[in-house]
Amino acid sequence: MNELATFSKGAGRVLGSPLRLLSGTLLYVAVVFAVSTIGYILCGWPVGDAAYMVLLTIFSVGYGEVRPIDTAFLRLWTTATIVLGCTGMIVLTSALVQVFTLFQFRQLLGANKMQSEIDRLKDHAIICGMGRIGLQLAKALTDARHPFILIERTAEKAEEARAAGWLVLVGEATQEETLRAAGIDRARVLASVLPDDAANVFITLSARSLNPAVQIIARGEAPTTERKLFHAGADKVVLPTHIGAERITELILYPATDSRIHEAEHMADARRFLHDLGLDVEVVTAIDKGALTGATVGEAERRGAGAFFIVQIDRVNGQSIQHPGEDVNIEAGDTLVLVVRGTRLSAGAIFGLPAKPVKQGRTYVG
Repeated sequence: MNELATFSKGAGRVLGSPLRLLSGTLLYVAVVFAVSTIGYILCGWPVGDAAYMVLLTIFSVGYGEVRPIDTAFLRLWTTATIVLGCTGMIVLTSALVQVFTLFQFRQLLGANKMQSEIDRLKDHAIICGMGRIGLQLAKALTDARHPFILIERTAEKAEEARAAGWLVLVGEATQEETLRAAGIDRARVLASVLPDDAANVFITLSARSLNPAVQIIARGEAPTTERKLFHAGADKVVLPTHIGAERITELILYPATDSRIHEAEHMADARRFLHDLGLDVEVVTAIDKGALTGATVGEAERRGAGAFFIVQIDRVNGQSIQHPGEDVNIEAGDTLVLVVRGTRLSAGAIFGLPAKPVKQGRTYVG
């Protein structure tokens, strides 16, 4: 890697000179053209004839003399224009060839360097699409120092990815050749997050056929696409619209949990840890004459059939009971911190919360 970088920098220094040569030669040809034209004008030629004569001469077109070259000065001036102008054009042509070769070489060198880095990837992630979700994924994986490669079909977005220091392939992720170039056979996970459901299904099918062991996480826009993605071979399907609607529903029905959990840093850390274990933290307010109001902690947990367990009770009078015993009673108005399995809304159902708790002026689950 270091040797390749050193070679690239050295080649850049060596091949950078054609640009300087090209700019210098252009300046030289422009000066010859201007001075030679002025010479013909001083001999009484019109400006148009003088410029046209110099142009024909330095480009060696050979159409003939515009006006008679009948004096010694004109012959000498024309000879000097031929020598200096033609020499300048030869050097200019050479400089142009070198510049074109330089950019082609740099493009080839960059492509080889990129492919070399991709070939060294193993157990990496492949992100198909650099939209909003793909961009957030790339940033998160960068922070986590997890190797990944982006597949993006538009050159503009691919250039943005390269500027950010990310590996990126320009191509269609729906094509098997592109997936192979991204190292699908060595990848640990592929995330297909394009906004096109049909493309995500096709990518899932292709990836599964190329690497049966790769974990595939696919995005779906329409709820009906979820079954198709699973059938195509996806291990997990994410429906951003559904997740957003579910989150808004939680905020409407249960506004207390977010404020309570996020107020305490240790609670937020605990929640992240529990989430890794498939659990979640939830806050419930026991309502008057609720299904479990008046029951003991042990009874409530047994009736929940393992769906939750109570880790803290906050009384209305300010008393806080952490790790309550099975014989502690649940009273109306108590705020209960639960560790639950499943969704948040399930705990509300267990505690018998009314269908429209907001209208009754109470805050229930967060």
